[in-house]
Amino acid sequence: MKKEDCFFLGKIVKKYSFKGELLIKLDTDEPELFEDMDSVFIDLRNNLVPFFIESSQLHKSELLRIKFEDVDSEADADALLKSDLYLPLSFLPELEGNKFYFHEIIGFTVEDNNFGKVGIIKSINDSTAQALFEIDRDGIEILIPMNDEFISKVDKPNKTIFVETPEGLIDLYLED
Repeated sequence: MKKEDCFFLGKIVKKYSFKGELLIKLDTDEPELFEDMDSVFIDLRNNLVPFFIESSQLHKSELLRIKFEDVDSEADADALLKSDLYLPLSFLPELEGNKFYFHEIIGFTVEDNNFGKVGIIKSINDSTAQALFEIDRDGIEILIPMNDEFISKVDKPNKTIFVETPEGLIDLYLED
């Protein structure tokens, strides 16, 4: 399994017991979707290694308490601390309407109701307070906040996102 065929599920943040149990900080708004998994991939030295789950349950709502098969001691658990967890993209639930996963809109065209064709989404910057579409317009980078008020329609079959940005926002990037 390759990382590009997977999505980031979360990170092992600490040990829970001396029997090898671990706490996972999940990167999701719906942790309950991932409470009954059979296995996950753990990134160990840039290799995704499958680990089978003996038991798991939500712990204080945002953490998942997990017991892996063959991880039976504190030393075993220590070896996995701070590791990232991944699942295959096929495990993601289908999203309806204007909802989307960041990875699925890379390459989509962005059209603004007032401006016209803006460019192609090359990535999503979610390291800021508000996630941004990073759009390539013939070598010029344009950033548009991923704000529900700006996104008027997501047309997945035609790989197009229609936005209505405040007047002048796109022009800021195009002025010399």
